[in-house]
Amino acid sequence: MSGKLLISTSRFGAEDAEALRRLKEAGVEYILNPFHRRLTTVELIDLLAGVEYLIAGVEAITEEVFKKNPQLKLIVRCGTGMDNVDLQSARKYGVAVESTPEAPVLSVAELTMGLILNVLRSISQSDWAVRSGSWPKPMGNLLTGKTVGILGLGRIGRKVVELLKPFSVDILGYDVVQDEEFADRHKIKFVSLDKIFQCSDVVTIHLPLNEQTRHLVDSERLSLMKSKAVLINVARGGIVDEDALADCLKHKRISAAALDVFEQEPYQGQLTQIDNVVLTSHIGSYAIETRIQMENQAVDCVLEFIRTQEKQFA
Repeated sequence: MSGKLLISTSRFGAEDAEALRRLKEAGVEYILNPFHRRLTTVELIDLLAGVEYLIAGVEAITEEVFKKNPQLKLIVRCGTGMDNVDLQSARKYGVAVESTPEAPVLSVAELTMGLILNVLRSISQSDWAVRSGSWPKPMGNLLTGKTVGILGLGRIGRKVVELLKPFSVDILGYDVVQDEEFADRHKIKFVSLDKIFQCSDVVTIHLPLNEQTRHLVDSERLSLMKSKAVLINVARGGIVDEDALADCLKHKRISAAALDVFEQEPYQGQLTQIDNVVLTSHIGSYAIETRIQMENQAVDCVLEFIRTQEKQFA
């Protein structure tokens, strides 16, 4: 197969070499990320020189990237969420864009559940205290019987609903597109954004990042939450105003929060100095089984694209 492939994700093939083996067998020449971290725009532009296909991570793919690399034909986002790709520029320069949205669903949903239980029972706080020589007995809250507000009932939001079943919670939902059949089957009540923040004991975010959702969770919406409520964000960092959340947590206006995503990553902001928030390093899809599935799905996209092109020009 003709053409060169850049794989910009930092750990592609680290857990299982199957996806890379398949590329070799197909005769696809590939380049791995030499920095083993998120690429800067300059690094991405340089590495794309002479490259026609890109398996991308979460690095910013701006119009400058397309402009400097007119030979680029395909981007496959290894994961879900396309907010890091300038889709308008992709269309302008005739670059096809695909993703692997199904693969991360379970791992992100399971992380969501882990974070909810963590903050409700102060697991991380207790761990830190014991390691420092203390022996606290933090009084937590049960998840069972609570009201959970879910912002975004796409693939991941729906999986969270399924994982919540054993806890007998009441579920409030918010989404621009309302799947009434799914809601009826799982006894979800669709309400306004404000109602979710006012009435939920747990608010968990599963929305895409766009102009409508940027800083959707601001000081005004946080002020609507119950004092014992918790906020979870495993979607995109820009959805939550981090400074507003930090102020809210400092003054105990809500009980706790957990974030896996941030506006600037790696995150080094003021939330790192606050003890009633759990911070993880964008690990939503970082389960071995998920990574292997994502990588192979991304390779499927690349190989199918090349086969289609070769048939067209045969």
